[in-house]
Amino acid sequence: MACLLFALVQDHEPEPGQDMLIITHEGKAVSSAKRYTHKLNVFPLLDMDQYNGWVNELDRKIYKEARNARMDGSGNIVPGENGYKLNRRELLKGYYAYFYGRGPALIDAPLYPIYPKVDTELLASLRAKQIGYYVTYYNASNKDRSHNIALAAKAIDSTVIFPGETFSFNQVVGIRTTGKGYRQAAVIVRGELSEGVGGGICQVSSTLFNAVDRAGLSIVKRYSHSRHVPYVPPGRDATVSWGGPDFVFDNAYNQPVLIRAFAGGGSMAVSVYSSDVIEYAPKKVPSTSYQLPEEVRDISAHPNPVNGK
Repeated sequence: MACLLFALVQDHEPEPGQDMLIITHEGKAVSSAKRYTHKLNVFPLLDMDQYNGWVNELDRKIYKEARNARMDGSGNIVPGENGYKLNRRELLKGYYAYFYGRGPALIDAPLYPIYPKVDTELLASLRAKQIGYYVTYYNASNKDRSHNIALAAKAIDSTVIFPGETFSFNQVVGIRTTGKGYRQAAVIVRGELSEGVGGGICQVSSTLFNAVDRAGLSIVKRYSHSRHVPYVPPGRDATVSWGGPDFVFDNAYNQPVLIRAFAGGGSMAVSVYSSDVIEYAPKKVPSTSYQLPEEVRDISAHPNPVNGK
């Protein structure tokens, strides 16, 4: 123990003669403090503002986000993973023992577990009933646009929306940059909004809109292209752009809903599932055409896309 503490103190290079507190996580020193670093001018009181600032920084270093269970491409459930954050109450106990004690101290950062919001059991129950479905078609030989469609479909796949929650396409998919794998689609569908990097994802949002609308979910925000896009019937599109139009819907049902999305082989499909006890009010939605939409060259495409780095 004494040897480990000496080695960790050396890693943080404290001034000679200082009694240090070393915080470790997974066997490594992640932070340190001197006995009077967070003390008020009137000893022996702890300056909580300074202490909390130090703890916040420590929590940012240690925090691990929980990972929800999800569905893979074969329909199998991939279990979620627990996360954790700093257990501040337990840390304060250890800090006070050091603060009012003597000599150096070593504290292994106490952790508080964070459990996935979506676990395997919940996800299994949401595969029971399909309440919405829609498919659109695209030219699979247009590699860049097809790649963007598949990437955006993967981003929304396995999303669970709980009762009373809101789904935002832009928030779930995130900014579309080359740094995230999106490409600049020099050839787009006639009537489609020119996005440069990420061109084609409006077909994903439009397919999603028709699927959730067919499931009777409450549409909160939807914008149409200025011109008709042929991959959906007139008036059935949902244009999206980062920092601009978004597609948003609410789950007003009393059960969670699961979004499954897949793009490949020239088709973009979205299914909406829920538990077998859901009471829902489906809507009639016109089907799309099997004919591939006409494509045009995006004259606004430029050779220096934002890469997000």
